[in-house]
Amino acid sequence: MIKNWFKNIGPGPLIAAAFIGPGTVTVCTLAGVGFGYALLWAMVVSTLATIILQEMSARLGIVSQRGLSEIIRLEIQNPVLKILTILLTISAIVIGNAAYEAGNISGAVLGLESIFGNQSFSINIFSFNALSLLVGVIAFVLLYFGNYKILEKSLVFLVILMSLAFLFSAVITKPNLIKVFEGTFLPNFPKDSLLTVIGLIGTTVVPYNLFLHASLVKEKWNTSHDLKYARKDTIIAIVLGGLVSMSVIVAAASMPSTEIRTASDLALGLEPLFGSFAKHFLSIGLFAAGITSAITAPLAAAYVATGCLGWSSSMHSKKFRGVWMIVLILGIYFSSLNIKAITIIKFAQVANGMLLPVIIGVLLWMMNKSHILGVHKNTFWQNVLGFAILALSMLLSLVVFNKVFQFGLF
Repeated sequence: MIKNWFKNIGPGPLIAAAFIGPGTVTVCTLAGVGFGYALLWAMVVSTLATIILQEMSARLGIVSQRGLSEIIRLEIQNPVLKILTILLTISAIVIGNAAYEAGNISGAVLGLESIFGNQSFSINIFSFNALSLLVGVIAFVLLYFGNYKILEKSLVFLVILMSLAFLFSAVITKPNLIKVFEGTFLPNFPKDSLLTVIGLIGTTVVPYNLFLHASLVKEKWNTSHDLKYARKDTIIAIVLGGLVSMSVIVAAASMPSTEIRTASDLALGLEPLFGSFAKHFLSIGLFAAGITSAITAPLAAAYVATGCLGWSSSMHSKKFRGVWMIVLILGIYFSSLNIKAITIIKFAQVANGMLLPVIIGVLLWMMNKSHILGVHKNTFWQNVLGFAILALSMLLSLVVFNKVFQFGLF
């Protein structure tokens, strides 16, 4: 059974790798430190929502043999609505991913620095981080060769490495299993936890994964008979991703709140209790989380831009490579110079908050079109679940906007 799954493995692990980035690890860390095991249920809900949406995205990509951005460009007939949707999509995904790429690379660097220390060097007035350049070069090489199978195998290895690291870190904290069970299956809103709950959902159900999945499944499967393999691939990988995120919460819950503020602090916080062995395991997890997202974010941006603009989505095409190169280089630049692109990142947060319900709405619309999917269009219950997630995404957007205007982020 395991042998057959590895044989039919698809982009599922890449999708899991994409949403378990440094941001997810940090939010899960803060959830564990601030609320113990009480918010594990939020990760269960967001994992289920991700499975439902990604299954739809994969089904759309396999049956139509087109990416989601390409379908949006071809199916939306109203010119004004089409232009607005494409502009919003490109702004949120391409510009947003360029902003977040610095965070992805910095996350991988945090893991390496926990083991090797800071490796900065100076040229004139600029201070470069050598590890940022190293992570960027690794991502560049994997993306440039543009072979889906190479990417797939590389990221599957990193996802397994990351999973083992975080799962091990959770186990060695010897959690209270009864409390873990209660936090997982009994929804609870401790005081001041709403923003953290929304953060856990928002960092797992991400817009660019819907585009990435629909585009990547075409590289692996091309007939509706393969849908069963795609579903297994999606469910197994995302459940594993959810377990990894929950493991971070469990590991963080055992740490004194005065010591842990970010994901990098979690790695250091485990050292006094469990020795350098535990720190190294967690550092490997942080590195894998960062570098996998550093690869998938530029890749998703390239698929979105080429699909929206009608360019070739071949990994070897010059325009496709041009998009991911821009995203990756900006990430390396801001990360290695320790420049925080605050305004761009805030814009990306708002744009993504606005985009998520729009894209989920468009996805549900497309999933009910017989001329695209035929007998594989959504069933009644798939629509019920889809619209429930749409309502949740709208709540997420309202919270993001409220936070922006309340605290005057712009």
